[in-house]
Amino acid sequence: MPHLFSELKIHDITFANRIGVSPMCQYSCTDGLANDWHFVHLATRAVGGAGLVFTEAAAVTPEGRISPQDIGIWSDSHAEALARITHFIDAQGSVAGIQLAHAGRKASTYRPWSGDGAVPVDQGGWTPLGPSALAFAENYAVPRELTADEIQSLQQAFVAAAQRAFAVGFRVLELHAAHGYLFHEFLSPLSNRRSDSYGGSFENRTRFLRDTVSALRRTLPERCVLFVRISATDWVEKGWDIEESIELARQLKTLGVDVIDCSTGGNVARASIPVGPGYQTSFAERIRREADILTATVGMISAPVQADHVIRTGQADMVLLARELLREPYWPLHAARELGQTMPWPAQYLRAAPRGTPERCPAHEID
Repeated sequence: MPHLFSELKIHDITFANRIGVSPMCQYSCTDGLANDWHFVHLATRAVGGAGLVFTEAAAVTPEGRISPQDIGIWSDSHAEALARITHFIDAQGSVAGIQLAHAGRKASTYRPWSGDGAVPVDQGGWTPLGPSALAFAENYAVPRELTADEIQSLQQAFVAAAQRAFAVGFRVLELHAAHGYLFHEFLSPLSNRRSDSYGGSFENRTRFLRDTVSALRRTLPERCVLFVRISATDWVEKGWDIEESIELARQLKTLGVDVIDCSTGGNVARASIPVGPGYQTSFAERIRREADILTATVGMISAPVQADHVIRTGQADMVLLARELLREPYWPLHAARELGQTMPWPAQYLRAAPRGTPERCPAHEID
């Protein structure tokens, strides 16, 4: 059976282990451009040994940012600002991934330490967009309902962003269809009240996401690894649920998606979510088994033995860590020692490594 430090190969991309850095917003950009903070934040996790390092959610249009301080990839300049990050991650033997996103009705909100709810237009905010004119919460703006033509334009924005990302070295792309952002808003009947071909039935509600995946696969090289992050349940009656998630995963696999990144919630402001250690792994396990597709899992995973157990018992194929890697960027190196596994260290840090630790070989140049 594979374990946390087993290699994972998808197409011709090999991940050195099953540990990934989950996308985590840093709220530290000006005009969506990555800067030194993002370089240090992501580079440090690659030095720490994670097999996959995801950026935070990168908006495919300016209006798709969650906050005015979020990263974007809506122009070549934005992609170029990320290039040195991908090259450094690659040089550490990790794989660089980017999460492509549009915040939908949850856009134009304050970063956590600056306030709560919608940022007014006169303070740098904007009118958000969504499948229907339904606000996420009382202190959020009511979005403008997208037209069918605008949905098509956004699909092309995702394709253009994906092309830019691959060109600067990202070998894993993830579509963010979770946490109440735009794709998720279309999926859930709680936020999608449309009566056209993008609303109503399961087929219609999933159309925007499925069409975008198809467009990406027609455009990107086959070797590009494609993740889709979903919220497997809204945790609310008559909302998006695990049965729909399994069927969506089956369909996405036929369209060329390689991994379903399984999270939950985020689309209903007052949903009752039973948060606890590993509370989302059962969804990843069901999707993996019933849709026959690779899965990643995230959420309240912190102990090495816990993460290793997820992989060994077939609950998921990769574990993505968030807060734990903020607390300890070198978690993979320490986890390997705790689990009795041998993991190479950077040559610069070998003097602090356990006796007999191998040196990490420099990775190949990005092609």
